[in-house]
Amino acid sequence: MREENLRSLLLVDADANERRQLSAVASRAGWTTVGAACSESAVGLLQGPHGREVQAAILSSWDEIDGPDLLKALRTCRAALPIIVLAEGGSVALAVEAMRAGASDYLAKPVAPERLLEALQIHADRRRPNGELAPLSEKLAPVLALEELVGASPDFRSAQAIAAKAARNRLPILIVGEAGTGKETFARAIHHASLRARGPLMVVDCKAVAANIIESELFGHVPGAFPGAFSEKVGKLVEADGGTLILDEVGELPKETQAKLDRVLATGEVRPVGCNGSHSVDIRIVATSSRALPGDFHGGLAERIGTTVVNLPPLRDRSGDIPALARHLLTRFANEPGMKAMSIGNDALGVLMRYGWPGNVRQLAGVLFRAALQADGQALTAEDFPHIAVQSRFSGRRSDVSPDIGQASTDAAVSGGPQVTLFRQDGHLRTLDEIEADLIRLAIGHYRGRMTEVARRLGIGRSTLYRKLGELGIDTAA
Repeated sequence: MREENLRSLLLVDADANERRQLSAVASRAGWTTVGAACSESAVGLLQGPHGREVQAAILSSWDEIDGPDLLKALRTCRAALPIIVLAEGGSVALAVEAMRAGASDYLAKPVAPERLLEALQIHADRRRPNGELAPLSEKLAPVLALEELVGASPDFRSAQAIAAKAARNRLPILIVGEAGTGKETFARAIHHASLRARGPLMVVDCKAVAANIIESELFGHVPGAFPGAFSEKVGKLVEADGGTLILDEVGELPKETQAKLDRVLATGEVRPVGCNGSHSVDIRIVATSSRALPGDFHGGLAERIGTTVVNLPPLRDRSGDIPALARHLLTRFANEPGMKAMSIGNDALGVLMRYGWPGNVRQLAGVLFRAALQADGQALTAEDFPHIAVQSRFSGRRSDVSPDIGQASTDAAVSGGPQVTLFRQDGHLRTLDEIEADLIRLAIGHYRGRMTEVARRLGIGRSTLYRKLGELGIDTAA
């Protein structure tokens, strides 16, 4: 705790209220803050007697004209200082501009407090050399169909199959996985694969919304419901009527709110805060959680949203998927303004596969984005990821431990060929049903859903194929 208490953060923004809000967020993680209203005062603070105590800086108003000059001035004072840029709008063009000007990271406003603290933690970690861009998925996250989600490992395929099958019904779904594993991406894909795809899709980050306003956010309120409620607010549950509501980190909901949400799902009636009447709604809940729901979570609500559970494996447990993921992400980056087409060599893929990825797919996206941004050539090599090689040697944290992956598995993965895994992580053989399900999914993907051709190539009839699809719980898009 002593080290955390000594951490100092420089906030640069002309708006004093903005600086106060950011200071309040940073203080949660033990940061002390110093504010600067302009570039001159920011540089003066860094050059002052306590300037060396500053461990990170936030520029909360990116200006295309003055921003690059300010970054250059700060870099002149402290070349290695982590500098996080906050800017309106989530365009990748702005991210590219800020990164090329010298920013360590870029986050789009409005940024959730937890996202900001996560970025600060990553860049302030003294065991992490420069070379990694913190959370980027919110800026580079087009809607993907379930069949477009990249992964061939057994656990990922299983999650994909469960999600595809559950998407067709109306029941709630709970997606469980570590931060950065792609829970919201899965949730959005489920919505777009469902019969509600034409309906609204709303997202509430239960961890980011303050406990005293979460009920207003979900249920809405009427004027005068509480001090400061001057006008009517429509809640997300009503806005999502006919569609899907994603509850991110549902385990963070206050106990009282859990009980009220359970009543909504039981009755289909939403009562705004301070209102005697109610609204009838038809919604589907897709909840996410970074861990199993706590033991004191509301029993009724846990039972409702846990009707179907999709468990997403961490990236370190599916290292064989990293080559395909890396190529997929680089293709997406190439379509963004200011970026160019970039390939990646097998030597680089081997380095990436042997790292533990505590930030999972989100962290991989950040690392690849920075490497693609800074590379001079047309192909990434192992030399573009020296920080990953260094971090792989850390052993103080469980997430730093390299995956247990052999050379044969690495060679098979980087070759880009389809894979059917025969063994589980514990070394035991998988069941025939699991292997057969993987083979059928690979065939469906390879022959682009042409089921007659799939059946012919597998040596079975169409009726037999569809019977197996039903028995194994495989959706034709999975």
